[in-house]
Amino acid sequence: MFTTQIGRRAISSAKPSILNSALRSSIASSTSSVPPSSLLQKRCISQSPSRLTRNANPSRRRFSTTPRNPEKRQPGDDPSFTSVLDNPPELVRTGRKHGKGLIILAIIPVTAFFLGCWQVQRLKWKTDLIAKCEDRIVREPLPLPPRVDPDAIADFDYRRVWVVGTYRHDQEMLIGPRMRDGEQGYMVVTPLEREGDKGAKVLVNRGWISKKLGDQASRPDSLVKGEVRVEGMLRQPWEKNMFTPENRPDKGEFYFPDVNQMAALTGSQPVWIEQTMEPDILTIYDYEARGIPLGRPAGVNLRNNHAQYIFTWYGLSVATSIMFWLLVRKPPTDVARRVKMNKSW
Repeated sequence: MFTTQIGRRAISSAKPSILNSALRSSIASSTSSVPPSSLLQKRCISQSPSRLTRNANPSRRRFSTTPRNPEKRQPGDDPSFTSVLDNPPELVRTGRKHGKGLIILAIIPVTAFFLGCWQVQRLKWKTDLIAKCEDRIVREPLPLPPRVDPDAIADFDYRRVWVVGTYRHDQEMLIGPRMRDGEQGYMVVTPLEREGDKGAKVLVNRGWISKKLGDQASRPDSLVKGEVRVEGMLRQPWEKNMFTPENRPDKGEFYFPDVNQMAALTGSQPVWIEQTMEPDILTIYDYEARGIPLGRPAGVNLRNNHAQYIFTWYGLSVATSIMFWLLVRKPPTDVARRVKMNKSW
């Protein structure tokens, strides 16, 4: 009894490392004597019956519960099938696609380019016209024939002529209001009756007078009597625009020169002559004060703004072309990008 207690104390007082090594050696000797098959048998026996049942019937555990139709072929059954996962991805833009605005933006540069080409032709035409008119002005004035073909006046536009006759002040017409140096006034149009042929009257635009001297009684110096020699230019007068009201000849109100209407009203030929003069500054002040019409200087006053139009239309064509290219070629941002699979499969 005493020896047993001593032995137990000796064992309990032994170091743990010595006990562990002894235990491992005993387990190794016991397992080496037992064959592997018996160990596997014991492990299978130790398993629960339910787990053995599940292992015995592995077909009961299915990956998918969807019933398969043997008559319907799946895409994977085709040997030439290519999955979308096999195709390389493409970077595409997301969000709203380009709509009708892109089509309009594509039409604008083309239209502006053709308008610029059209203005180039207009510039050439206007330049030639101004050159012809300036050539007519520098020539010596011609005597106006008694009868003038109205259709031929366009070929003699700005041609200097002279004519002798008597003013019919009783048929005088005022066109206005017309501005000159910031002051309102009228253009005085008086028929000129030629001697020996009353039907050979022509319309003469004598020039500008102030509005306050519109009444003939306030400007007696302008009512020239007797035969006069008038020198001026054959002209096609300006036409009314959409803001100009219609003439009212019954009330003596004329807002634009309607040659045919005025000729029919006064019994004249539809011929328009603009009286020319080049007075000095003192003479101009004297004429204004006395109400004598101020004629225009001999010169071509045709506007030629086609060069500006060419620059405008071609500039618009270039600008909208750049905008269109930037809009089409604009790279997508990081937020607007997403990976989209190729749809060619």
